[in-house]
Amino acid sequence: MDISLSQKERMLLEDQKTHEQICIEKYTNYANQASDNQLKQIFNANAQQEREHLNSINQLLSGSLPQSNQQQQQQNQASGQNQAANAATTGLNMSANKKSDADLCNDMLMTEKYVSGAYDTSIFECRDTRVRDVLNHIQKEEQKHGESIFQYMNSKGMYNAK
Repeated sequence: MDISLSQKERMLLEDQKTHEQICIEKYTNYANQASDNQLKQIFNANAQQEREHLNSINQLLSGSLPQSNQQQQQQNQASGQNQAANAATTGLNMSANKKSDADLCNDMLMTEKYVSGAYDTSIFECRDTRVRDVLNHIQKEEQKHGESIFQYMNSKGMYNAK
């Protein structure tokens, strides 16, 4: 199914594409740096979903509507498990001035807040309801990423929500 994007929509999607690429890079690097295995798992899972988001954005930019989320998850499930396993094993090379898990979480929570807000703007600027629906779905997943980081931080005493 073909879609037509305005110049403004294309510009906003290009921005979102860059945001997704940065999230993938950060989550992957931070999974390798994290001390706690639970945090490594959260970061690796979020990185995999960010890859799916990037695929969806690239499909929109190419003028086609992405597959439904369920179809994407089935196709990417095997590759995501392999990538997560590889990232966990390569995490042994860490620098001497490594950030603490709390620092990593704070940076990713701030990043997710920004990315979610940018999606909000993009959603309101899209003419095609189908494109809005795709971006709305991605934004909800970005919020879930932030929630998983917040819950981890809160459970470890890194974030006081009182």
